[in-house]
Amino acid sequence: MNRNVFLLSICQALLTTGNILLVSVVALIGQSLASDPAMTTFPVATQFIGLMVATIPASLIMSKIGRKNGFYLGNSVGITGALVCIYALNEQMFSLFSLGTFLLGIGIGFGTLYRFAAVEVCAEDQKSRAISFVMAGGVIAAVIGPQLAIQSQHLFGEAEFTGAFVGLLGLYSLALLMLFFTHIPHVEKTAAELTGQRPLLQIISQPAFLVAVIVAMVSYVVMNLLMTATPLAMARCGYEFASAANVIEWHVLGMFVPSFFTGSLISRFGIHRVMYAGAVFMLVCIAINLAGVSEWHFWAALLLLGVGWNFMFISATQLLTETYRPAEKAKSQAANEFLVFSMVTLSALSSGWLEAEFGWQAMNWMMLPLVLWAVSVIFFIGKQRSAQTLTSG
Repeated sequence: MNRNVFLLSICQALLTTGNILLVSVVALIGQSLASDPAMTTFPVATQFIGLMVATIPASLIMSKIGRKNGFYLGNSVGITGALVCIYALNEQMFSLFSLGTFLLGIGIGFGTLYRFAAVEVCAEDQKSRAISFVMAGGVIAAVIGPQLAIQSQHLFGEAEFTGAFVGLLGLYSLALLMLFFTHIPHVEKTAAELTGQRPLLQIISQPAFLVAVIVAMVSYVVMNLLMTATPLAMARCGYEFASAANVIEWHVLGMFVPSFFTGSLISRFGIHRVMYAGAVFMLVCIAINLAGVSEWHFWAALLLLGVGWNFMFISATQLLTETYRPAEKAKSQAANEFLVFSMVTLSALSSGWLEAEFGWQAMNWMMLPLVLWAVSVIFFIGKQRSAQTLTSG
């Protein structure tokens, strides 16, 4: 894999380390600062609202100023968000902390486009492997993120978890340094390309686009709901924070270790089969969660949840890149990111409320129809796409 893809994978790793750090601590911080238990995951939701708000502007801004400058901008907003969170924790201000996570979400929204940048700096036949390689940077995050959360919990005395956001500052600053050495060509659109673009509605109504969006959406929503609620559920079951952080660590390993070979699996077995495999892993995860609440149940279920997300999300990303022309990438990617992460935002907003109101096992029952819906979409719409391909051929 070329040097630029490698550097982008490091940037992705740093971003994901920060994300996992946030997953480990934000809901617990919300629990300690919020006056209403239903608001526990509100700072998580504001993070995803920021992400959702950034998705469309991020793609369009990058089409104007280039990927690299866009990533610089996103990291700078993330650094500002970390500073706001540090101040809010010292002052014990719930609303200001939520504002800080909103800014962090905007930064993350720009960072979600690292995987598309990887496609643009590699050869055509290396697309799936480039996406996988960049996503594999999350393996570093799986180890560092939770451990950073554990070690920084009481680093600054009474302001619990402040150290986590100091660590976040370091991660985003290091990403800025990595970007300095990365070359991402910015290609201006020609007049012919600008006039030859299809309407967005025509692009998103393609069967392949619908499959890509729905599979990415379901995989991320199910993963986010269960992952965000896990530290809360484990705390309710009497487990220490370190136990929950270790479960999250193995979950993130499940999310990113398969990335080393997911691209090869897609090349060998096809996108749809890898999507099916991811759905099976998610269904097994739900079954394990319903079977019990021992530490082993949490560990095994979250590990399989991560693998299922990896197979479904990377396959969906690869499929999406096949649905638009080069000149259409900005608006197509923006539409995809907005549709996916708007649903993820709703899941983050409802996660704490669902866990508090209905309980851990009821949440898992609610995930079952979502995964089955994704399977039916892959089968019926994917079959329609295959039929259209054969007819056009």
